Amino acid sequence: MRKSVIMYLFFAALILVWSCDKPAGDDPKDESSDKPKTEEKETKKTGIKGIDDFVEKMEDLNKEMEEGKEYEVVDFRLLKDMLPEQVGPLPRTSATGEKNSGMGFTISETRGKYTLEDTGQRVEIEIKDMGSMKGWAGLAAWGWTMAEVDKETDTGYERTMEYKGHKGFEEYDNESQDGKIELFVAKRYMVSVKGWDVPMDLIKEGLDEVPVGDLEDIKDAGLVAE
Repeated sequence: MRKSVIMYLFFAALILVWSCDKPAGDDPKDESSDKPKTEEKETKKTGIKGIDDFVEKMEDLNKEMEEGKEYEVVDFRLLKDMLPEQVGPLPRTSATGEKNSGMGFTISETRGKYTLEDTGQRVEIEIKDMGSMKGWAGLAAWGWTMAEVDKETDTGYERTMEYKGHKGFEEYDNESQDGKIELFVAKRYMVSVKGWDVPMDLIKEGLDEVPVGDLEDIKDAGLVAE
């Protein structure tokens, strides 16, 4: 799945480069060179909805990056407090948090593990603050944030979805009863709920336990530059 998404993004990026207008005056036959220079360039459309939508999102993302907003990540302890004590019948067995820096970026994250030892059922919830990485981080690490996915197999499915106004991705295998839901909140926080040997309803219940509204409230926390 991830490989196919990456390939899709690669070819879509090529389309984006190809679709850029040539500089005025390069072609003497180009009548557009006679138009006022103040006229804004329009990106060419391919006629393929998926690619055109992706190109539009890339342009919006580039504009967002050019705005130059920088954020300091929130204290991981704040995110840790958002972890639920229990997911269905599974009690929380551990809760950790950390802040990591590298290559000029910093990520704050927390992780909660929920286990029912008698049955071996497990659920894991992660909340990450991407800070100044928001935007391109979604493209680089989670390709589905810039694409639409809808796939079914004999044993399961993968698809993008929307939850409380935020884009997400879910996948589940009916044979192994393993699955996950990922949610990109306010284009900054990545929430991930993974489950092993559990029904999809329990994974969704885990997402319901995460206070998404609280994450929305701190979407601009740590703003240091505009």
